[in-house]
Amino acid sequence: MARTLLLMLGLLLSAPVLAQVSDPRPLQFRNAAEEARFQALAHELRCVMCQNQSLADSNAQVAHDLRREVLVLMQQGRSDAQIKQFLVERYGEFVLYRPQVEPGTWLLWFGPLALLLLGGLVLWRVVRRRGGREVPPADPSQEW
Repeated sequence: MARTLLLMLGLLLSAPVLAQVSDPRPLQFRNAAEEARFQALAHELRCVMCQNQSLADSNAQVAHDLRREVLVLMQQGRSDAQIKQFLVERYGEFVLYRPQVEPGTWLLWFGPLALLLLGGLVLWRVVRRRGGREVPPADPSQEW
């Protein structure tokens, strides 16, 4: 009885590890054009688990699964835009390396330019203020 309970407990604890095993088979492409399209699309998509790796570069388990899913969607006849939209609906804009320019992403797209312009404006005002001041005459009694 105790052996059976111990075996069941061991199986229960190892279930999450077994559930994360993915399909070890390599991806099967129909032709070179499909493979090239897949590689281009995989480089435009970000791994949802990794900080800043493309789907093509990541070795995370979720990246393997997403690459397989992208290939299945391609083979079902979906366009690149449809595949990207499917992944955005599922994982959000983070999955795209180049998110769409829309009100929700304006800060992302135009924020660096706005900061650069603001810094230039501040620098211009500081230089202009200092340029208007008179330089005090040199004091001949002071030694350097």
